[in-house]
Amino acid sequence: MPRQLRMVRPNLKHLPELQLPAGYDIRSYREGDEAHWARIISDSFGGRERTAQDTQNEITSRDVFVPDGLYFATHRGTPVGTACAWRQSTDEKEVGYVHMVGVVAEHTGHKLGKWVSLAVLHYFRDNGFISAMLDTDDFRIPAVKTYLNLGFIPVYVEEEQSERWRKLFENLELPHPSAQIANLKETLSKELWSKVSR
Repeated sequence: MPRQLRMVRPNLKHLPELQLPAGYDIRSYREGDEAHWARIISDSFGGRERTAQDTQNEITSRDVFVPDGLYFATHRGTPVGTACAWRQSTDEKEVGYVHMVGVVAEHTGHKLGKWVSLAVLHYFRDNGFISAMLDTDDFRIPAVKTYLNLGFIPVYVEEEQSERWRKLFENLELPHPSAQIANLKETLSKELWSKVSR
């Protein structure tokens, strides 16, 4: 199975402000949100139906979980979108990982994926992180477009990914950001580059 595509936001400067559409709000995790997370991820990712227990296993019981970093976009008080501020290890303080971004189908079209991802980036910035990364899939065209608009740049973690990205940019009908991709390694310190490219 091919490895997921990696994207990096080299710094967390000049982040847009959060401006959710009318009727929507954003908040962080509260006790009992496990069922909400499971419903959102099941709906937006497909595959197996997740449960509150899965949320505990995959997110809330993990040692890198921080309640303040798990965000929900809500509609009339009900969570309908989510994204999580994750870390590759408990001592990671420089590179944040945008994890498990999902929006239920009936609420797509309102850019909620953008807003919950941006909330995570604000969390990382406010907690002293330098940059952020995420992994995504070739077929998640709207998500990739959102991440590009948020300042993320592709990173080739495997040689064959350059061709996958070329096709993806063709599908997006966007020019390939080859100069940005080439400059990314120069932009980051050696230590940061080693973290985002492995």
